[in-house]
Amino acid sequence: MKTEWDYTLLADAYLLRPNYSDAAIDAMLAIAGAKKGDRFCDVGAGAAHLTAMLAIRGLNVAAVEPNDAMRANGVQRTAAMPNVIWQEGTGEQTGQIDHGFDMVTFGSSFNVCDRALALKETARILKPHGRFACMWNHRQLDDPIQAQIEAIIKEHVTGYGYGTRREDQSAVIDASGLFGPVVHLDAGIIHQQTIAECVEAWRSHGTLARQAGDKFLSVVAAIEDYLKSLNLETIQIPYSTHIWIAQLA
Repeated sequence: MKTEWDYTLLADAYLLRPNYSDAAIDAMLAIAGAKKGDRFCDVGAGAAHLTAMLAIRGLNVAAVEPNDAMRANGVQRTAAMPNVIWQEGTGEQTGQIDHGFDMVTFGSSFNVCDRALALKETARILKPHGRFACMWNHRQLDDPIQAQIEAIIKEHVTGYGYGTRREDQSAVIDASGLFGPVVHLDAGIIHQQTIAECVEAWRSHGTLARQAGDKFLSVVAAIEDYLKSLNLETIQIPYSTHIWIAQLA
């Protein structure tokens, strides 16, 4: 399925992205009152980072992903999980039945949707009083290594920014008129990677790829040169998992 943002060339590198914070996911499920056997729709499921975390907690997950390469990786990663099914679809058109799910989640995907349309679609497929959640992992940019990487990026890409993925999502959720009060939560997580894995993960950075254009490979190469100059085998990357949750009104 063709979408505005094509992740085909980033799909394998996406496998090296960190999982979300277990503490944040558990807090989200507690707020939602989720229980084993509940039906979840994970939209923009990608390489199954969130899908797998939900499935191992006993939830039945319909994973919706438009990109063939990303979906193939997700299918492979969840092959041993009988409570996961995969389908082609987008946030605006999931292809799911009306009122079929206890919760609909967007793991690092809400920002690549038309958010207003995605919220309408979410409301359509949720059961009465079901829950919506969107989330992202944000690198903590005050970490010295991450601060230097940011400096390298901004040296190469004029006006570089993260768009809606680092915004407070409350306003757009409230503006839909479809959901009750929004709850925001966050929790930290440390992701350890070898230098090679870290560089490969940067090759999955869709936001950087879109804004850097034909400079993308040279930016990644500059990041690689910097990381190699640290003379470390591995680095610890601090992230914060940010989640916004709301109940269907």
